[in-house]
Amino acid sequence: MITIALTGWSDHELIQRDRSRKLEDYASHFPVVELDTSFYAIPSRTNILNWIDKTPESFTFFPKAFNMMTLHKPFQPDFSRMDDVFDAYLDAFSPMIEQNRIKSFLFQFPPYFDCTRKHVNYLKYVRSHMRDLPVAVEFRNQSWFSENNQERTLELLKLLEFSNVIVDQPQTPNNSVPKVIRSTHSRLSVLRLHGRNYEGWLGENVKDWRAERTLYNYSDEELMEFKEIIDQLSKQSMEVCVIFNNNSGGHAAQNAKTLQKLLNLSFDYLGPQQLDLF
Repeated sequence: MITIALTGWSDHELIQRDRSRKLEDYASHFPVVELDTSFYAIPSRTNILNWIDKTPESFTFFPKAFNMMTLHKPFQPDFSRMDDVFDAYLDAFSPMIEQNRIKSFLFQFPPYFDCTRKHVNYLKYVRSHMRDLPVAVEFRNQSWFSENNQERTLELLKLLEFSNVIVDQPQTPNNSVPKVIRSTHSRLSVLRLHGRNYEGWLGENVKDWRAERTLYNYSDEELMEFKEIIDQLSKQSMEVCVIFNNNSGGHAAQNAKTLQKLLNLSFDYLGPQQLDLF
């Protein structure tokens, strides 16, 4: 099974028909969404129940871990213990967990999260506190996939039952990892596409790094490159989820629709479309 997702549902004008029904419109085109707002704040129970109500029963979410959980920010003074951060996060998402609406939780670690004993132990800590829930891990430090560490990293991810997030991104010196096309979980492989804007990803000579790093429009030829990768991953996992994160210029939805056509995919049990332009 191959599924396609976009990051968030608010920035994709191509598939929006009603500004007051953005999530419903999104769910009429794609079966999964990456929930990026949960990186910046733990969502309220009200919001989570609302998102569930607005989507079909088969629709799933791919929530990003809260920034304290990925060590982007210290947990103090907001929390007294890291355990409390995980407890609050999982409590908020309990309705989605109970209704089987989580595809996986995404732990995207910062560039300074390098391959050290301390951070290996933290990955073990994550697994213990995420219990048996599905977790996908994306690194931003090359040391995890160095010549000496790559196989050990993949074995660690397998041992902890984490899905290795395979990324397509510019290979900048300090915040990128190579595209290691290896699945570490028999249930789910994840291919996350950030675009190939080298200068934007590097962030040295840009005015707004957050706005420009994912400013990229994949060509049809580039999208066809992913077919072979997806075919390879399909032999290793029951499902391959492809996530388009190239949102800055509004290209993600069109690129995702093009890939869907190239792969000859149709998604069942979507929400109703007001007008099918595709």
